Amino acid sequence: MKVLVIGSGGREHALCWKLSQSPRIDKIYCAPGNGGTGQIGENLDLASNDIEGILKFAQNNQIDLTLVGPEEALVLGIVDRFQEAGLKIFGPNKKSAQLEASKDFSKRFMERHGINTARYRSFSDFQQAVEALEDYSYPLVIKADGLCLGKGVIICNSKKEAIECLEDILLNKAFGDEGSTVVIEEFLDGVEASLLCLVSKGKIIPMESVRDYKKIFDNDLGPNTGGVGAYSPSGFFNDKMKEDISNSVLEKIRLGLEKDGLEYSGILFIGFMFVGKKPYVLEFNVRFGDPETEVLMPRLESDLVEILEKTIDDTIEKNDLIWDERPCLTVILTSEGYPEIYKKGYKITGTEDLNDSIILYHNGTKYKQGSLLTNGGRVLSVTSLGDTMKDARENIYRKIEKINFHGMKYRKDIGKY
Repeated sequence: MKVLVIGSGGREHALCWKLSQSPRIDKIYCAPGNGGTGQIGENLDLASNDIEGILKFAQNNQIDLTLVGPEEALVLGIVDRFQEAGLKIFGPNKKSAQLEASKDFSKRFMERHGINTARYRSFSDFQQAVEALEDYSYPLVIKADGLCLGKGVIICNSKKEAIECLEDILLNKAFGDEGSTVVIEEFLDGVEASLLCLVSKGKIIPMESVRDYKKIFDNDLGPNTGGVGAYSPSGFFNDKMKEDISNSVLEKIRLGLEKDGLEYSGILFIGFMFVGKKPYVLEFNVRFGDPETEVLMPRLESDLVEILEKTIDDTIEKNDLIWDERPCLTVILTSEGYPEIYKKGYKITGTEDLNDSIILYHNGTKYKQGSLLTNGGRVLSVTSLGDTMKDARENIYRKIEKINFHGMKYRKDIGKY
């Protein structure tokens, strides 16, 4: 069969890598792809948000299955268009994708269905938002309502910082129309963890847990990023915790989707904060996470093609998911200046010196005249399975020393906590 993967990051490379292991796959296309996906399949000169262009390609090339990586395509309604054309595609429809497209929409969903979340209020008016700051203590969290590539969440430690943040988003339009509304939210101090679930015909089936790292610097300092490291499983998710979450969170989400008429099919990514042992839902994403996918795919022993098709066909069951018991960890190499201003086009060396104990996923790379070059803020995900988390971690940090590009940065504490 022929499969089309939409996107250009480490997530898409990991998905292509896993799909390529299926005996059912004849050809993989990636739109637009990167230096890594081009080594597995064929990259296409199509932007991931070019819905009509991608649809036309799928129709003209008899694509059997399309897998959507980035949220923007889902929010724009690519699933609806493919379904109208009678093509098989994995991901939620436009109506369901609002759970990620709008933080206000998702918070209202949580509130309506009794799902624990941080106390919040939403505002489109700057002055009203400033006045509401009196109702909060510090630190507090301000979120741009829409899609901001993981950068629309700001922790403010004082009223002065909060007012400046509101000015930046609501008045100066730092995030454009995606910041026309903001959510002001109480700050929760606890342990973060991520859980990706398959959602299909009223069933929510959790995958393995992940802990990711959002801050750019060691010790969780600096601005938020799209994620610069991750490991799976999260040590916080013991069997008792999984059972509690299934009853107190997943069942409420399942019933909420049903009551609200959201015919959800695909991945639902749940971002948790555990305060003590009480789970709070921070956010929903409606697609595979990045870098979460980079540590889940090496642990997934099941055929990904079958998992995707069974989810689409509403036949997926929990025992279809078989996992490698070994932990997996990834450390992301970034361009100097990320997540703010950075340069591209630097030559990457040393990747050919890695052995089979390392899985190297490309996030932002391209090949030009035979050389591998940087092409994004997040450049490479250096990934390893290990008998223990310590083994995986030590292996990665030994091998990272072989890789080099101008201004290469990475956190030194991934997997330490």
